Amino acid sequence: MATIDSVSFKEKTALVRVDFNVPLNSANEVMDATRIHAAFPTIKRILEAGGKVVLMSHLGRPKGTRNPDFSLQPVASYLSENLPYNVHFTHDCIGAEAKQEILDANYGEIVLLENLRFYKEEESGDLSFAKALADLGDVYVNDAFGTAHRAHASTAIIAQYFTQENKCFGYLMGAEVQSLEKALMADKHPIVAVIGGAKVSSKIDVLSNLLTLVDTIIIGGGMAYTFIKAQGGAVGKSLVEEDKLNVAKELLVKAKLQNVKMLLPIDSVNNVSFEDTTPTSVTDIMSIPNDEMGLDIGPKTIKTYKEEILGAQTIIWNGPMGVFEMNNFSSGTKDIGEAMAQSTENGAFTLVGGGDSVAAAKKFNLDQRLSYISTGGGAMLEYLEGKVLPGIAAMNA
Repeated sequence: MATIDSVSFKEKTALVRVDFNVPLNSANEVMDATRIHAAFPTIKRILEAGGKVVLMSHLGRPKGTRNPDFSLQPVASYLSENLPYNVHFTHDCIGAEAKQEILDANYGEIVLLENLRFYKEEESGDLSFAKALADLGDVYVNDAFGTAHRAHASTAIIAQYFTQENKCFGYLMGAEVQSLEKALMADKHPIVAVIGGAKVSSKIDVLSNLLTLVDTIIIGGGMAYTFIKAQGGAVGKSLVEEDKLNVAKELLVKAKLQNVKMLLPIDSVNNVSFEDTTPTSVTDIMSIPNDEMGLDIGPKTIKTYKEEILGAQTIIWNGPMGVFEMNNFSSGTKDIGEAMAQSTENGAFTLVGGGDSVAAAKKFNLDQRLSYISTGGGAMLEYLEGKVLPGIAAMNA
């Protein structure tokens, strides 16, 4: 497969799959443009090489019906305001209107297609729909890592209609894959994975795969209490997945057998309710009072985790250490994130992914101090699970 820097875009129409699934406010304005800006280098490369850019994306879940609430028109407006290029918008993503709009656009200009998911055929991976999209361009560029784990028409099926010389990853997709491979295939040890979030069930496959790749796994967040209860601890009203207690035990056994350190919290910051009120106690995590729930890791745990992180050469972070959105339960996530930033400044490679982790990094102004922030939550998780992502596999077929 060609790289974006080796493809000639002069007087060619580049069909670029981007992930512009961004939040809009009640006035239909873009609230967080991180994903949009992430695609700018790819767009700029094609236009400056004399090509025409046709952007295609989904927005929300219109479920195969045309719904104005999920129109990409606000994104077109944002692009017009923030890029020095003419931006056209089509009210369809296939068919005569889309084709004509693309023909009318000049080289050096952008055409944004309407929401792909207005057609149910996008998510079903329909061949005819993929072919109709492919007919709109000369070159296919996949720059949508956030959807690489979906075998949709525009992310995987479409690639078969382009030769190896006429399809490539964009800069964002290339950076995502390179960063994940750098972390998961690192030769810089120790490799530490910091895994948090609410539920063990969503991280079982991730943890199982990481046990074959890393030296240490640090556990935090709500999922930690399932591990603690599995070991006979009293966790009060803390979040616990009762049906995953045996899974937690098995993961701890596997870690020991594979000589991987799996660190669990020592203490816990608790409250009687899920509210941002003064914490009622900091207790040993094995002895949380019956009427309280754990909402963050405690100071002893933070100290232990920070020491491990500061000694790491490669760090993978997915999931917060506590309810960081509430100030009284944000110290664990903030301090652990700060330790990662310090480790990065000392030469470690840090990869952060998953919506909550990225949000935390931004909230605590750590995003510019870490090596790489992934734009794909679900895609990164599946990559960490060791799965082959359809959007990547299709480009190499």
